[in-house]
Amino acid sequence: MLYTKKGDDGSTILFDAKKRISKTSLIVEVLGAVDELNSLLGVCKVKADDPEIKKSLEEVQQDLFIAQAELAGAEPRITLDKITKLERDINDIEKQLPVIKSFFVAGGTELSAFLDFARAVSRRVERAAVRLYDDGAMNKDLYSYLNRISSYLYALARLTNQKSGIKEIRPHY
Repeated sequence: MLYTKKGDDGSTILFDAKKRISKTSLIVEVLGAVDELNSLLGVCKVKADDPEIKKSLEEVQQDLFIAQAELAGAEPRITLDKITKLERDINDIEKQLPVIKSFFVAGGTELSAFLDFARAVSRRVERAAVRLYDDGAMNKDLYSYLNRISSYLYALARLTNQKSGIKEIRPHY
């Protein structure tokens, strides 16, 4: 059954199942933002033609499921190894791109537009997650991992534009 009616009072239960909490709580906000990001990465994945990009996005999606479980009370599994892997992916992408000299207008290709959208959603995840981290309710490795995703998505959006021959457009200030 997809519904229980138990949440009709505005509460939900986390992985650790100790007690019901308000759906307005910060942890539920972070979990929802991560879920939204994960769903949007699924859109990006189906829009991608490059098998390596699909695989990379799938890896981040899987890590986000682990992150959600960890946020909801499971044992920590987002470790320095996962952060290092994501940083290595970012560095590998950046080696293929010109040096950044300004911001760029989102778009170019459909995939890069969706990646930029996902990047903006990941920034919302960061803003909510830092409040949990500041309250001591999130470990450093998990916060660091979530904080790297926007850089990864920005680099990936730039790469997809470059591979499609799309010139980056600077904003007119």
